[in-house]
Amino acid sequence: MNKLEIIEYCLILPNTYDDYPFEDDSTSVVLKHSKNKKWFALIMEVHNELYLNVKTDPEYSELLRKSYEYIIPAYHMNKQHWNTIIISEKTDENIVKELIEQSYKLTKK
Repeated sequence: MNKLEIIEYCLILPNTYDDYPFEDDSTSVVLKHSKNKKWFALIMEVHNELYLNVKTDPEYSELLRKSYEYIIPAYHMNKQHWNTIIISEKTDENIVKELIEQSYKLTKK
């Protein structure tokens, strides 16, 4: 998946929108719930790589990190509740979609 495909996938989830909240950074995108304004995904470029931060169940977070080399503790976010997926040709698209959906559900309340 590329950045645009990730954004498009996030926006098919009900009542969501994309936001560009960082004045100095026009490349990072936050995906939010329309009702509560909570983030469920953050897409950014770090060290010339595409990073996707998603919220995960803390008990599942460590398992994900041990199972997938492209999933690491969240870049610049709470590492207990958030993970970073480094997007590349090695990244499993189904895992990305599953984790986006999980993050969406965890932040919906």
